[in-house]
Amino acid sequence: MNTTRNALELLCQREPQLLRRGGLCVALVVTQRAKVSGLPLKKEDLRTKRQGQVAGLGKGPVQKILAGFEINKVLAEEGGRTSRGSMGLMEAYVDELNKLYETGDLDLDAAFAWWIERVKAHFAAEGPKFRFDRGKSLGVNIGELLNQAQVLQSEGGGTNYVGAMLQHLVGAKLAQVLGPNAISHHGFSVADHSTGRRGDFEVQSVAVHVTTHPSEALVRKCCENLSDGLKPVIVTLPEGVPVALGLLKNQGVSDRVDVLDAVQFLTANVLERSLLAAVERQDSLRAIIERYNAIVESCEADPSLLIRIPD
Repeated sequence: MNTTRNALELLCQREPQLLRRGGLCVALVVTQRAKVSGLPLKKEDLRTKRQGQVAGLGKGPVQKILAGFEINKVLAEEGGRTSRGSMGLMEAYVDELNKLYETGDLDLDAAFAWWIERVKAHFAAEGPKFRFDRGKSLGVNIGELLNQAQVLQSEGGGTNYVGAMLQHLVGAKLAQVLGPNAISHHGFSVADHSTGRRGDFEVQSVAVHVTTHPSEALVRKCCENLSDGLKPVIVTLPEGVPVALGLLKNQGVSDRVDVLDAVQFLTANVLERSLLAAVERQDSLRAIIERYNAIVESCEADPSLLIRIPD
């Protein structure tokens, strides 16, 4: 019914966050609730007991709805539960559904179809994009990818896109240097203790730890590695370097653990592989990104972690 679709388009103009990952999760769960429970909907029935979250919102319910439309990609790891403003989006959408119901203009099947179209459009357009600017430094080009991941993270319902991208970019760089079978790659959310790993990557006697926010827990792990005869290396964002050094100093091991700026770590590899030739830098960075995408496809369920490479 065109009236329903038109109303949803106007609603999203007023509430653009509904077209983000978390908002789409809210819309799918509320529409499903309307089909199961009937209308009009009561907002209080869609709030958890502590009033902090939208009832029924989560990865499982959202993916079950999407599976009914033959969509298996993960829309949000937390299913929108941790998205800021989810409660307000739920209330705005409930108001719209109830208004359409009262005027006899609501077609829930059309509403579901409209939201599924938005989900598909979101998947088609999502993900960071590799835009190499020859006029800027390699570090700035790499930093731009991480900035795009930060934007996704702010909209991604709790998913740590920056951490995941950083881990797999470092993994791609190591694979380029050491060979594709020299190290093992794991999903970002896979805990070290569940796999017996000493770090994110192990290369002979070196344990590489990749982190966006160095912590005391990470330093304790480095100390354990030192006790076991391993050489820990921390790779972190530029702003994390002084934090890591300070934490290591507090434990008296700052002279035993290398701390590397991740952007410079990746930049140095690109310069080495391009033999410092300016014309080769883009191709060398592109090769790392292609390796990164292959790792993501093998280890992660979320396609938005893939970096789009223009033809």
